[in-house]
Amino acid sequence: MTRLSKAAPSALQKLWKELLEPIVFAVVITQFVATLVGVDGVSMMPNLRDRERVFVPKYETWLHKAGVGEFSRGDILIFKPPREASAKISNLNKSAFGLYSYRPFLIKRLIGLPGDRIKVQGGEVMVNGVKLDSSWTTDYWREQGCWDSQSPLATQTTSDQYGVVPNQPELTVPAGMYFVMGDNRTQNGSEDSRLFGPVARRDVAGRAAAVVWPIMRKATVTYDCTANAVGQFSGENVLNWRLLSRPEGFQTLKTELSQQK
Repeated sequence: MTRLSKAAPSALQKLWKELLEPIVFAVVITQFVATLVGVDGVSMMPNLRDRERVFVPKYETWLHKAGVGEFSRGDILIFKPPREASAKISNLNKSAFGLYSYRPFLIKRLIGLPGDRIKVQGGEVMVNGVKLDSSWTTDYWREQGCWDSQSPLATQTTSDQYGVVPNQPELTVPAGMYFVMGDNRTQNGSEDSRLFGPVARRDVAGRAAAVVWPIMRKATVTYDCTANAVGQFSGENVLNWRLLSRPEGFQTLKTELSQQK
């Protein structure tokens, strides 16, 4: 009985199997299925802390871009800032080993959908004439003693501080765009739509759905208002795995807006 020996794989086949196939598989998964994103900075405190990692279901983004469904007010979005803003605001422009520059991804909370009228006054946010209960974050900042209700970012919807957008007491979110804000409501806590305007849907990479790292964290953290930085961690270690659900204030807002129709 004659047996046929299996031909040895070619160099190209070995390259594909050992190197290229895993890379392609990883790219497909992270671009179209799900990925993890690291939080860099304090703009989403107290709800997200620096260096936490969040789970992002990428398939949602592709469905929304195809016209299936929509992100909701209260979602936490990962996105790239507008190009004009990146050119004028140094923190929104990064360099890769001095070879080229790029717009880093930001993480903020979705406040206004296309067509929404947004007004920021005295540190409070109004959506279509209805006050958004932001106590999920403002209570913390009041406790820390640095809730911002007086600066240009707290008394008008957009500020021309960087020359990207004009000073506006109210703004209507254009079609295909979102108005986003950080949860850090100190005077210099977040660079968001108040400084660079609404964000295009095409620049949204996805929604932060859950915190997956670190596994444990300290229950309490203070904030140094003078240094604009994290203060002290204290309390017991608690499980950090958690779903990032929309704060209750957004459901109340949705109900009140629906009653106006």
